[in-house]
Amino acid sequence: MDDASRRWLLATLGPATDTTDLDQRYARLHSLRAVALEVLRERRAALLAQPLKVALSGVVSVDTSGNVAALERQIAELEDPTTPVPGEEIPGDPDGPASGVLFLRERPRR
Repeated sequence: MDDASRRWLLATLGPATDTTDLDQRYARLHSLRAVALEVLRERRAALLAQPLKVALSGVVSVDTSGNVAALERQIAELEDPTTPVPGEEIPGDPDGPASGVLFLRERPRR
């Protein structure tokens, strides 16, 4: 994985993310999008494994449901194939590389 790809992953997943773990995942998955989605899904699963709301009357109240919703929005955005990811082409992008067939015809001679 190159430095620009690593910077994109850290910007997407947060600077505290272990870069060694990201390198290992990238070596296995071969896609920045797949690495980011795997990490985000693991984070969501970890939050869902714990109670989303904890309250002690008059002492403390903790609600992580907003964090789960934020992770779900981030996952949905990355699952959208039009979301730009370094090293990937965007389907239907007019500025991206295109392929097609061009037929050339000779002009009739006079």
